[in-house]
Amino acid sequence: MDRFANFIVFRKKTIVAAFIVIAAVCIILQMFVGVNYNMVDYLPADAQSTRAIGIMTDEFGGAMPNAGVMVKNVSIQQALDYKKGLATIGGVSGVLWLDDAVDLRQPLEMADTDTVESFYMDGNALFTVTIEKGKELETSKAIREYIGEGNALAGEAPDLADLQQTTGAEAANAFAILLPIIVVILIISTASWAEPLFFFAAIGVSILINMGTNFFLGEVSFMTNAVSPILQLAVSLDYAIFLMHSFADNRKKYADVNEAMRHAIKASFSTVAASAATTLFGFLALMFMDFGIGLDLGLNLVKGIAFSFLSTMVFLPALTLLTYKIIDKTRHRPLMPGFKNVNRVLSKFAIPVLVLVALIVVPSFLGQGQTEFLYGGGNINTGNPNVVGKAEIEDTFGKSTVMALLVPRGDIAKEKALGGELERMDHVTGVVSYAEQVGTTIPAGFLGDGITGQFYSDHYARLVVYTDTPEEGDVAFGTVQAITQKAQSYYGDTVYSLGQSANLYDMKNVIQHDNSMVNMIAVLAIFVVLLVTFRSATLPFLLLLTIEAGIWINLGIPYFMGEPINYMGYLVVSTVQLGATVDYAILLTTYYMKNRKRLCQRDAIRRSFAQTFKSMLVSASILSTAGFTLYATSTSPSISDIGLLLGRGTLLSFTMVACFLPAILRIFDKAIAKTTYGARFLYEKSEGIKMSKHSIHKEKRNEV
Repeated sequence: MDRFANFIVFRKKTIVAAFIVIAAVCIILQMFVGVNYNMVDYLPADAQSTRAIGIMTDEFGGAMPNAGVMVKNVSIQQALDYKKGLATIGGVSGVLWLDDAVDLRQPLEMADTDTVESFYMDGNALFTVTIEKGKELETSKAIREYIGEGNALAGEAPDLADLQQTTGAEAANAFAILLPIIVVILIISTASWAEPLFFFAAIGVSILINMGTNFFLGEVSFMTNAVSPILQLAVSLDYAIFLMHSFADNRKKYADVNEAMRHAIKASFSTVAASAATTLFGFLALMFMDFGIGLDLGLNLVKGIAFSFLSTMVFLPALTLLTYKIIDKTRHRPLMPGFKNVNRVLSKFAIPVLVLVALIVVPSFLGQGQTEFLYGGGNINTGNPNVVGKAEIEDTFGKSTVMALLVPRGDIAKEKALGGELERMDHVTGVVSYAEQVGTTIPAGFLGDGITGQFYSDHYARLVVYTDTPEEGDVAFGTVQAITQKAQSYYGDTVYSLGQSANLYDMKNVIQHDNSMVNMIAVLAIFVVLLVTFRSATLPFLLLLTIEAGIWINLGIPYFMGEPINYMGYLVVSTVQLGATVDYAILLTTYYMKNRKRLCQRDAIRRSFAQTFKSMLVSASILSTAGFTLYATSTSPSISDIGLLLGRGTLLSFTMVACFLPAILRIFDKAIAKTTYGARFLYEKSEGIKMSKHSIHKEKRNEV
């Protein structure tokens, strides 16, 4: 460690220059990192939807219908003209309407009413449009210009286009709100007006390097692009704060700033490394998800923590040594109280909180396991054109989704029979296929590719099924399962289904497995870190109980309020809240274990709070502010839910550490002493846990 510290001190100019150059290069590299807005792309390769999409692309050369266009107050002929116009728009690879489902040469009264009203009702026409992958933004814009105001566009492709437009701007807005708040928190908690700039410089450089190195990954998800920088900033600012506080303390002992920094690096290295390790292991658990978004987000967060640690321990000391006079010239009196007696206030809440947690922790644990998840995207801004368009379409035609079935080609009579059975199923409003539209008597070879290409490839036949269900939920997923099972009764396991509901159904099945696995890995990893840190058979359980109880309460609240949450919010927060906030418990417990060697229980807790409360409060304030900022600025349900759960979860974890943990440390004091290597707690033979008079006077002298 001496060689490491000496290297930084003697090579400070080279280090600062190297980091600045690397950060500048990474700014350029970041411009070439692609952003993927389609969550379906992150399904496992062996998922049914993934294979179905591959077959659809290879066999039919196009995507699933992914948009709905409603044109108001048109006749049948005008609607047919609109269909032709939509088909000519660049990026549109297919348009389905009523003429594909029924023979318009016959009176509409002779056709199936449900089928007709799925496409044409009260003079309003609803077209099912397929927009090519990668062209969602420009094609959605062109469609809106073509149909004009007063008509509606909605669906998966317009939602993706909206994400492309809003995510980057919303992330910038989040930073614009978050940074000034953090600056205020840091100015209040430090003794220099300029010191927060050093914190931001260290973590800012690491964020730039992290984002730039994504160049070697090719692309990241929109969620990673929006969430990762903010989480990295909020979680790793503590590292810079630890180092600079240690530097300030050592400057009081050593007149030479270089010597003070050497000791600061050595003194803070283990603390920062332990803090980074717990957070890193929490993020690392995400990488074991089968759903690829976990690997994408987890890898970026793990990289971010590693770069933040490196920047804090190498770049920040070098930068500080070059510019420490700025800190000296901008010092101000402490603006935040010392919290020396904060335990007197918090101890009054210890018993009520202990009783409350005992009453609600089991219901919360059970409730969070029953929380309803949302798997789709969309937009939560009610004024968004896609949201307005979807509402208008549903008001006119009711809820509607499209599903495609791919079955082996060759038996048109079987296709006809399957289509007939599907049309009689609950929630199915129509089936479009070659057998239904052309019939079984006319061979496909007699017709041109313009007709047969919609339904047949070399190896597969395509049936398009319309339902009156929402995109997701028990009814939607039950309908997907029923349709698939009916098709499998004809064709066995050679059937493939795809569409928004089918894709979300696959996500649900994958994520249910991921949920238990990710949480287990995160808990086990943190348990090992705690076991190594404290060398205790009791403390890892107590600290994990403290943080996990806060997580269960946080994730149980939506269940008891009857509110569904986005699955990614649940998965990310269950690991991030554990990995990031267990540091509060580690910090308080570390000081408690030291103080308990010479103080009684009550005074050890009081002293430990005086030493750690400020650090925990600052850290929790920054992380919760970051969460609530994401919640307030994002219109993406997944990002917004991550923000809300993270902000609320951080405050719950802080409360648990401040009020619940001290109580159980005192309750299990003797068990901790017996099961912790080198504990050596202070006990008096006659008074059990009471402190000696000599220790009391010594402690008072220390405080003075």
